Amino acid sequence: MFSPIYLVINGASGRMGHALIQACVANKDTELAAGLVRSTSTLIGSDAGQVAGVGQLGILLASELADVPAHVWVDFTLPDGAMLGLEQCLEKNIPMVIGTTGFTTEQKQKIYAAGKSIPIVYAPNMSIGVNLCLNLLRTTAQTLDDDYDIEIIESHHRNKVDAPSGTALRMGEVIAAATDTSLEDRAVYSREGNIGARNKGEIGFETIRAGDIVGEHTVYFAGIGERIEITHRATSRLTFAQGAMRAAIWLQNQPPGVYDMQDVLGLT
Repeated sequence: MFSPIYLVINGASGRMGHALIQACVANKDTELAAGLVRSTSTLIGSDAGQVAGVGQLGILLASELADVPAHVWVDFTLPDGAMLGLEQCLEKNIPMVIGTTGFTTEQKQKIYAAGKSIPIVYAPNMSIGVNLCLNLLRTTAQTLDDDYDIEIIESHHRNKVDAPSGTALRMGEVIAAATDTSLEDRAVYSREGNIGARNKGEIGFETIRAGDIVGEHTVYFAGIGERIEITHRATSRLTFAQGAMRAAIWLQNQPPGVYDMQDVLGLT
């Protein structure tokens, strides 16, 4: 007999929360168990489906998780909200999918510590396309020599609060690791004034925040006489939400640990 995977979606009233509910309803293997919002939200008590534009589901938005079936917690909120969610997942032994970005080093350490008790998929970008791009970046970085300058340009909507994006940072980490170096030693996040010539080995980051851009990332490998550009453009938040559904389904059969989308997609 078919048994759906019941999902708790934290941040259900936000734009990404709407996309997650839409993807959950559309996926034959998942069902919404609860939609959580901030305790100050005026939408508490509203039907989660109606708020997300998919019709009445009979699931009312709440600020706390009630005693309902909950197989996986999906979190695309802000760092502090995701940390509160992590505490509840540890308390209730619920696997967790984390798409939130902007964590501090200490918060990341808490996520990895929690992975000793529950299975967690933690990825700054759950798009299948972005994760394929990470593989291309790894191969490209391993193939080219250090005469190629590397720049990462990312664009997002005006309301995104962290910069560079988690995806851009992950791209930089993959490139650095591919050449046995660390991003911390190579990253340049700002340039202004008379800074002189570019230093060999730098990985530069440029950030754009404008309008309603869902997410765009381009990595330049620029040599003398040629330039390689690897670009991913997201035109709908559903691409991230569908990846999160795939991660939640995959997570059901995993032991405790911290995984990423490379694991989910079998790209490692």
